[in-house]
Formats: sequence, structure tokens, C-alpha cells
Amino acid sequence: MINRKSKIFVAGHNGMVGSSIVRKLKLHKFKHIFTIGKKHLDLTNQSKVDKYLKKIKPDAVILAAARVGGINANNKYRAEFIYENLAIQNNVIHGSFKNGVKNLIFLGSSCIYPKNCKQPIKEKYLLSSYLEKTNEPYAIAKIAGVKLCESYNFQYNLNYKCLMPCNSYGPNDNYDLKSSHFLPALIRKIIEALKNNKDYIKIWGSGKPLRELIYCDDVADACIFFLKKKTDVCLINIGTGFEKSINEYAKYIMRHLGVKLKIFNEKKNLDGTFRKLLDSSLANSYGWKAQTNFDTGLSNAINDYLQKQLIK
Repeated sequence: MINRKSKIFVAGHNGMVGSSIVRKLKLHKFKHIFTIGKKHLDLTNQSKVDKYLKKIKPDAVILAAARVGGINANNKYRAEFIYENLAIQNNVIHGSFKNGVKNLIFLGSSCIYPKNCKQPIKEKYLLSSYLEKTNEPYAIAKIAGVKLCESYNFQYNLNYKCLMPCNSYGPNDNYDLKSSHFLPALIRKIIEALKNNKDYIKIWGSGKPLRELIYCDDVADACIFFLKKKTDVCLINIGTGFEKSINEYAKYIMRHLGVKLKIFNEKKNLDGTFRKLLDSSLANSYGWKAQTNFDTGLSNAINDYLQKQLIK
């Protein structure tokens, strides 16, 4: 049973969700949290991961480490996205099993589901049709991670769970326009336009695809909540039901900042999946629900970006 004295290894603690998980674990008074940076442990190196897990002997593992990015990065670096994610997952999940870890949380993404999936998306729709081509390598890696956890649970009676959140956002996000997800990119583009006295922004794609968003702290809460739960299922959707189109999000941010800019949509073939609204009723039935409203989360995300600009 996981409690405050349990040793918990958080892989990927420097990322947006990983740093939020560590913050929340500390808030919940967990005493023994293990983290290690890329410079000291390459998670794609199996023997080094195994050696580290053998050394710290964790009671539980939260796997938030991954090669991630927006539609452009996913499409451009297809080989890196499939190789690195498969390697990280295999090493951490198998290494956890080898070292007696019975409780593990594997974080994925709603992009594991088919491109033209029935909405809202239920967990049972996994592998029911074709994936979206631009992020297929990443999605296949994450699906493999789900099946790896399912297989270990089935064969060895473990408590490995795969949480699939919708698009996460919040403090410590990636604001690089070449590799970021859409929301941090919008925040940066709008603030830079204001800074440079421009009356417009350019957005990749038609701006019509719908996206559901979840604040990173809510994903962190879900990880801790389900780490302590025994469930009958391995795959669990983590969503909010809050969705808007890309262009609507841009207008929402502008209203939040009290400005109005023109929107020019370019590279209209870079839309990705049109809609991926998760059915989170399974997570809700266990007693978990997202708590952060979008206005609060957006304020925190904007302040985070502004602080990063001041530090530069």
C-alpha cells in the first residue's frame, strides 16, 4: 500500500507535468521522492536505468518522462519520437518490474486514439481504427507502453496504470515555437505581437480543430490519486470536458489580456486530428475529477511565460 513513507521515483521531473507531480507529492507530505536529471541518467540506456532502480529500490514509479512536442515536431522528428519513447518506456517499466515495483503510473496522451474516433472517446476505442499520420510514431510508442503495462499486470498481478490525459498546459511548459504544443505557442505569439506593436498573429493550420485542455496540476493529482488506488482496469482517460477550437483559444487569450489582434491561418494542411474529446467517466467513477478552471490555469500559464521572459 502506498503511503507518505513510500519511496517514489518520478521519471521526467524537469518537465511540465513531472515538476507538477513532484510539487504535489511534497504538498501531500510524501517523504521519500527520488528524481534524477538527464545528465546523470539517460533513460534510453537500459543497463543504467536498471542499475539506478536497483540502487534506490522504489515502492512506486511515476513515468512522466517522454520525448514530446507539437504537431510540427512530431511530424519532423518521427524517428526520434518513436525510438526515444519506446526506449524510455521499456527501460523504466521493465526495470520497475525487475526490481519488484508493484505500483506504477505511465503517462500517455489522448493522441493514442484513432484519428476519426467516435466522440467522446472511451478507453475501449483504442486500436479500433487508423491513427493520425502526423503523430503516428509517438502514438504507437505510447500504445506500446499501454500494452506493456497491461501485459505485466495480466502475467504478474501488478498494479501498473496508464493515464491518458488530454492536452496538458501550465507552468514550466515549452514555449519554443518549433516544438511546443499549441497553447504555449499561442501565448508566446500573442505576447510577442503586443511587444512588437503588431496587430496580428499567424497560426499554423486552419484554426478549426477542437482541443480539450487540462491543467498540469490536475494531471499530477490524478497520478497521485490513482497510484494509491487498486483498479480493475489499466487504461484510464484523464480529461476535463473543456474544449474549444485553436482560433477560439487564441481569442480567449486575447480577451484574457484585454487585447484584440487579427488571426492569419497558414499551413492549413497542418491540422492533425479534428477532435479528440475524452470520455473521463471511468476516472470520475473512481472519485477523481479535474479541479482547475481554465481562467485560473491560463493566468498561471501566462504569468509563467512572462516570468521566463524576465529571467532571459
